Amino acid sequence: MKKPGYYSSGEFARMAHVTLRTIRYYDKQNILKPSYVSDSGARFYTDEDFARLQQILLLKYLGFTLDDIREMTIDDADYHFMLNSLNIQLKLVRDKIEQMQLVEKAIQDTSELIQKEHTIDWSQMLNLIHLTGMEKSMKNQYQDASNISARINLHSLYSVNKEGWFPWIYEQLCVRDGMKVLEIGCGDGTLWKENKDKLPENIEITLSDTSEGMLRDARRNVGIGDHRFRFRHFDCHRIPYEDQSFDLVVAGHVLFYCEDIPQVCREVRRVLKPGGRFVCSTYGGEHMKEVSELVQSFDDRIVLSAEKLYERFGRENGSEILEQYFTAVHWRTYEDELVIPDPEPLISYILSCHGNQSQYILERYKEFQTYVRKKTEKGFRITKDAGVFVAEIC
Repeated sequence: MKKPGYYSSGEFARMAHVTLRTIRYYDKQNILKPSYVSDSGARFYTDEDFARLQQILLLKYLGFTLDDIREMTIDDADYHFMLNSLNIQLKLVRDKIEQMQLVEKAIQDTSELIQKEHTIDWSQMLNLIHLTGMEKSMKNQYQDASNISARINLHSLYSVNKEGWFPWIYEQLCVRDGMKVLEIGCGDGTLWKENKDKLPENIEITLSDTSEGMLRDARRNVGIGDHRFRFRHFDCHRIPYEDQSFDLVVAGHVLFYCEDIPQVCREVRRVLKPGGRFVCSTYGGEHMKEVSELVQSFDDRIVLSAEKLYERFGRENGSEILEQYFTAVHWRTYEDELVIPDPEPLISYILSCHGNQSQYILERYKEFQTYVRKKTEKGFRITKDAGVFVAEIC
């Protein structure tokens, strides 16, 4: 018997303008399961299922495999998840548009060169091959963007310190007119987007990252055409600038990801001018500890990070590392904590971590959602243990 507010498989397929065979296939592949199955085996779907179907169809349109889509989507229609999903989908569509524009230009250039020279430029052909084989990198960019968005969202919604992390970071930079600034590992450029109206007109800021996708996001966020910004794709272990090129180098939660931290420090010192400053953020051992305790009390097999990044470069050992390369090093703490009354942004944050949580949470997702809802109903408090080291060359 059909329940109120539910659609049969056939009704659902017709309303979505897809075939019933498609709906059955997604069910069989565990990508889009029905919200209700009757005793007789009839399958029924709800309005919320349309949101998941939209996400699946768009990712499929962009070239992702069903295995990719299974990893990249989550069965939750809460507006926090919905808004985050739509924002990331918009980014993906823009990435695809830019990629196709590059492909179009590469095809035109290659064709025109063949017509003009009556020969083939194989380096141009290799570039074209590279451009038309980017689906895997788009998947990685999607996941990176999703993770960054989930983390920033949690802090922006529930931080007790209303100044905000990025405005506070900007204050520590002491930006002045005429400066040349380099940010390594700029991500999506949020630091500069949130503080753009404070920047002097006469300044040169180079944003760099190892991810071309992140640089595209940064370019969009900061504003295409702003003469103050430049964008470079490189690894900070080998900074492609001459000695003493910058007044300020910024690294936001970057050093603990670097394979060779001493080499990065040497490179930063090399490109800094005398009197220049290196401002790098990190966190300490107490940071977000309650989140790990929360998931481990749900399932003690869950580890949110295979590596304690603060042990590589954190509040406790950062001074010792930096003092080998800089003459003055100071730690500044960002005073803050989180008070979280809603489960969904916290779940998004947990799923964005680099550990094994998806293996144990997704198969028990509804149970985990109920568990986190109970923990947050009176406000769930989370310690923040973060700040910046300011290292100078005197």
